[in-house]
Amino acid sequence: MTAVPVPGSKEARAVQVRDAVTALSERQTEFVQRLPAAALRARLGAYIALTKPRIIELLLVTTVPAMMLAARGWPSWRLLLFTLLGGTLAAGAANVFNCYYDRDIDKLMHRTQRRPLPSGQVSARAALVFGIVLSVTSIALLAVTTTLLAAALAAGAIFYYAVLYTMVFKRHTRRSTEFGGVPGAAPVLIGWAAVTGSLDWPPLVFFGVVFCWQMPHFWALAMRFKDDYARAAVPMLPVVTTAVSVGRQIVAWTWATVAVSLLLWPLADDYGIGLGYTLAAVGLGTWFIVEAHRLHRRITRGAETKPMQLFHVSISYLALLSVGIVVDAII
Repeated sequence: MTAVPVPGSKEARAVQVRDAVTALSERQTEFVQRLPAAALRARLGAYIALTKPRIIELLLVTTVPAMMLAARGWPSWRLLLFTLLGGTLAAGAANVFNCYYDRDIDKLMHRTQRRPLPSGQVSARAALVFGIVLSVTSIALLAVTTTLLAAALAAGAIFYYAVLYTMVFKRHTRRSTEFGGVPGAAPVLIGWAAVTGSLDWPPLVFFGVVFCWQMPHFWALAMRFKDDYARAAVPMLPVVTTAVSVGRQIVAWTWATVAVSLLLWPLADDYGIGLGYTLAAVGLGTWFIVEAHRLHRRITRGAETKPMQLFHVSISYLALLSVGIVVDAII
């Protein structure tokens, strides 16, 4: 029979110390075992952050309706899956190259200081290799599983965004947003080409909608972070001109977006676009235009501009307009 230590005795204190040491050792062992998994998750999260997944989500919103228009309904699930996967990898590659080249100015901007490269979570060399791997993988995947035209368009979009926009236009002209609108609208063409292997007027019109839409969308965001762009010497429009001028141009491009969206009915009637989409385009377009004018009015009156209101409305506009295309294509 084992003797029970008398409370307060040396034996009892020894048992308490031993139990405490054992418990601490077990916790340390558990912590050490968790370290590799935690480090792996952090590293994986850093690489994913390089691809700017929130931007990719917005781009893919326009790919699906383009594919459904081309297929006059649902394309095969296999084609849809591989097109979205290839498009995600291609957009991610372009964004990684953008992060790689912009790592110097990202250190200066409060909004971007915590990105993986300026924060040191990922090395510049590793990011560059990652971008190359994503590029090759996305182009090869689209070429094998969809069409060569879709793969070529994806390759062109990566090059345009990574080289022409990031390295040339962004730092040297106030019109960088307009130039950058080309690769931003490319998912529409890629989605259509993945289904048909060709291009036609309907995807070109939808491309025009997404292209025009990017100006009020991104200039509203740039107004919010004007000081950040100025600190990094990036000549975004709100940095180099007056708020009134930016407001006027936002209004003009919003009207252009809505006008182009109304061309889809006469040019895509054979693909299922009809009155349902057109009514949605008119209603959503009116909402978008009214919000743009409200921003301009706040600017001219010297009130608080609140540009993020238009920014969020623009996201809802494009998403709901895409839903309108999908519904008309199905019905």
